[in-house]
Amino acid sequence: REPGFLSEVRELAPDLALTAAYGCILPQTFLDTPPLGTLNIHPSLLPKYRGAAPVQRALQAGEVVTGVSLAYSVLACDAGPVLAQQTVQVDADEQAHALTHRLFQLGARLLLDRMPGVLSGQALRAAVPQDHSQAT
Repeated sequence: REPGFLSEVRELAPDLALTAAYGCILPQTFLDTPPLGTLNIHPSLLPKYRGAAPVQRALQAGEVVTGVSLAYSVLACDAGPVLAQQTVQVDADEQAHALTHRLFQLGARLLLDRMPGVLSGQALRAAVPQDHSQAT
């Protein structure tokens, strides 16, 4: 939100921005800067467990399957269109730290797999809006 930072980002003229484990809503001026958008690696199957501590909340709920989402950032918390998701089984004794690590590794691979479509602009058109009534 700092004008100096936003000015520096605009000067860099990035084609794409990436976020992971970013706990704030990005200002619209930031989101408007990269023409290919801002992609977020989120460690849940959006729209489930939007916001802070999605892994911890999934474990507390006793989820046996969770996953990672690759979603475009919008001016609302974890509410943008979803480009890709991948599910994983939750091990019975798995702790939040280990599951978080595993989900972000999976998310990074998912991002690399989708990068050709992202860079061509096709991914932005193919991303699916979330069903906001299912958000938790």
